[in-house]
Amino acid sequence: TYGDQNTNISKALKSIDDIYRNETAPILLLSDGNQTLGSDYEFSSKTLNQPVYPIILGDSTIYTDLRIELLNTNRYAFLKNQFPVEVVLSYKGERPVRSSFVISQGNSQLFRQNVEFSENDNTITLNLTLPASAVGLQQYTATILPLEEERNTLNNTQRFAVEVIDQATNILVVSDVVHPDLGALKKSITSNDQRTFTLLTSSEAVSKLTEFQLVILYQPSSRFAAVFEEIDNQKKNTLLITGINTDWNFLASVQDRYDKEITNQTEEISGILNPNYGMFAVEDIGWNDFPPLSTQFGQLTINSPHEILLEQSINGFASEAPLLATLESNGERHAIFDAEGLWKWRAHSFLLNENFEAFDEWMAKLMQFLASSERRSRLEVNSEPFYYNNNRVMISAQYFDKNYVFDQRASLRINLINKDTDERIVYPMLLNNNFFEVDLNNLPAGNYTYTVVVEEEGVSRSGTFTLLDFNVEQQFDNANVTKLHRLATNTTGEAFFPSQLQDLIDSLVDNEAYKAIQKSEQKTVPLIDWKYLLALIILSLSLEWFIRKYNGLI
Repeated sequence: TYGDQNTNISKALKSIDDIYRNETAPILLLSDGNQTLGSDYEFSSKTLNQPVYPIILGDSTIYTDLRIELLNTNRYAFLKNQFPVEVVLSYKGERPVRSSFVISQGNSQLFRQNVEFSENDNTITLNLTLPASAVGLQQYTATILPLEEERNTLNNTQRFAVEVIDQATNILVVSDVVHPDLGALKKSITSNDQRTFTLLTSSEAVSKLTEFQLVILYQPSSRFAAVFEEIDNQKKNTLLITGINTDWNFLASVQDRYDKEITNQTEEISGILNPNYGMFAVEDIGWNDFPPLSTQFGQLTINSPHEILLEQSINGFASEAPLLATLESNGERHAIFDAEGLWKWRAHSFLLNENFEAFDEWMAKLMQFLASSERRSRLEVNSEPFYYNNNRVMISAQYFDKNYVFDQRASLRINLINKDTDERIVYPMLLNNNFFEVDLNNLPAGNYTYTVVVEEEGVSRSGTFTLLDFNVEQQFDNANVTKLHRLATNTTGEAFFPSQLQDLIDSLVDNEAYKAIQKSEQKTVPLIDWKYLLALIILSLSLEWFIRKYNGLI
């Protein structure tokens, strides 16, 4: 819509194509062709079943322009390390030009490089590193110095930020088997720069447990005996992942948290989110639609107080048996995931969302909870250290009563202070499933402190975040005529300008493939359903009978 801050042409085309999959329905696309979100519509259009007729809006004149096409960097970096920055610079114009690319922080210039462009050599990719010299949120400004004749200089500058941390959470995975789950775990865990991943066999792990905050035990066997003994000695937090190769008889001999009566048979199970789970905030990422996983058939028993995060589902029916459960005991945190095949879930999450973010965010929350031994808070607040204002700016919270049960009757508000202007803003937080949320996309860019308050309870949590100004729609100064023409060609359509609307109408009317479809519908309704008409007929007949009777005609 016109009120959104991003343009996703490919998604719009696919949605319409899906609706009219079994019909011939040409699509009229009114756009300047500049997409800011989603897959490349020129490429994805090759799979469309409908012809697309773009109406090219905006200025089609090509102006001389330098711009920052793309800037990639990590969200996190470690103190006293170098972090990478990738920048793609582009040029539109006919004559050769020179400029300089600069990265600065405050009044300090951290990087500068001269660049040259021509009509043919119009793209440059720079790969550089910057020092992470101070802890906390570090903001930077990247600029390619504009040419004198440039009309649009907004796309010459881009701000970005990196959160510098002084330590990482080290996670160890112990496994004596080769399984695609291990690769999925590595990809998911290391997608967050605050965490490191190490994979060791049971014999290698025994002497190195002290280096890690969390130990993931993948399908343990009797060779894990020394590992379990050392985990107990060091009181390490653990995640136990079991599957069809897990030795449950061995597990029963080395720990007493979990037990399973097995029958040497396997079964396929799925997961359903427990909406009453309260140890940390978790959203439903679509587990109901995920493919089933494999486990050993039998009843899993957890012998310590615990909370079930995911319940087992068999053929769509919830069994109330735990698939994923977490527990806290004597300052330690543990969890069990009783199935193998996590790699299928991560792959399916990508198919649903065209990225791994939903699955990886869930995994990150689980890792964060298990790797920490901090006392649980009745008010949990989720926020990022910084946001770009062209993306969703959302802060969510969960409030639990004294028994640590989610309290959906609570009333929460968020108090905001813009540290740059000292402006104070108060928003209510609205209940959405098992979260209280507030959308802050209307805030101006700046540095903010916030306090989430539970009304009448005296419970609050505070934090800070920075909202970086970046209007992606202002990065373009003309319509992408070439790309829209290719879209039309790929779909056997034709591109037009607003001045050619009559030509477009004639083209559609004259095309025999787009014949008008006339539909008629006949509906039979009993007369008794027409109450007023029926009453009028009865009244008329009664009146006629009375008149005839009065006049002696009857």
